[in-house]
Amino acid sequence: MNDWRLASAPLKPFITLSLALLVLLGASACGKSSSPAKALRVGFVPAEEAQQIMQNAQPLVEILRKELGMEVQPFVATDYTGVVEALRGGKLDVAFLAPASYVLAKNEANVRVILKSERKGIPSYYAAIITRADSGINKLEDLRGKTFAFGDSLSTTGNVFPRKMFKEKGIDPVRDFKQILFSGGHDATVLAVLNRKVDAGATYANSPDSKDTAWIRYLKNPEDVKQIRAIAFSEAIPADNLVVSATLDEAIAKRVEQIFLNLSHDPAGKKMLRDLYQIDGFVTATDKDYDSVREAFTIAGIQLKEALQKKKKS
Repeated sequence: MNDWRLASAPLKPFITLSLALLVLLGASACGKSSSPAKALRVGFVPAEEAQQIMQNAQPLVEILRKELGMEVQPFVATDYTGVVEALRGGKLDVAFLAPASYVLAKNEANVRVILKSERKGIPSYYAAIITRADSGINKLEDLRGKTFAFGDSLSTTGNVFPRKMFKEKGIDPVRDFKQILFSGGHDATVLAVLNRKVDAGATYANSPDSKDTAWIRYLKNPEDVKQIRAIAFSEAIPADNLVVSATLDEAIAKRVEQIFLNLSHDPAGKKMLRDLYQIDGFVTATDKDYDSVREAFTIAGIQLKEALQKKKKS
């Protein structure tokens, strides 16, 4: 998740309104550590088109409202940095985060990871380097002199781990690629490769056997899926997660955690999570689970604070 592009036109007023509400709620909550909240502010990373994320999130929002007996304010940022910034500014109580976004948020905001997602019982996923089946590109070294699409600059599988993979092969994308672009999202990267806008791109796969991947999710035509081929997968990456602000009332935080664990064991709940982020459920998580992501930032040569500053200026 992350690759935060500008939302489509119909959603912009909603996002603007949501952000305004968050600012007001954040201002009222500022400095009141562990005080009971009047509304739960929940952030969602825009792993794909923001309007679709908001639509898919609505059933979960309604369950949280019903189970908690309080107002729930959903917020989909225009990019991954937006959720991290909202957490840092005290404008969110709960947030779905991609692994790289979590590492940034932990570094910059007062948050605590409570759960990580799992798919088919596995709490990890992979970065995948993809190209067209007819491209003649078979390995990472073949990408020299080619055009390439990363996702969002703070995307775990769309940028951080792919850069680590290139670094380990002695490949410098800036020096060795003909052109680099940032698509903003996994769906956009897949389409850019399919439509020959770029020679290759970085996205995610839930398994390293190409049976559960981003291109299968976003390409509805099976013939289009056959046109995409992965040439490399990363190591297993700890899955995306759910965090709470350290200032959130502990009783509410516990109830939120239990609600998502209950959804993980309910068929209808599983479908909601699957529709949202292709998640089958949640298991408990700790900060230490994400040490390999911190290491990936280091190996890729991406400094946490600099990465966040660059995103804010872009």
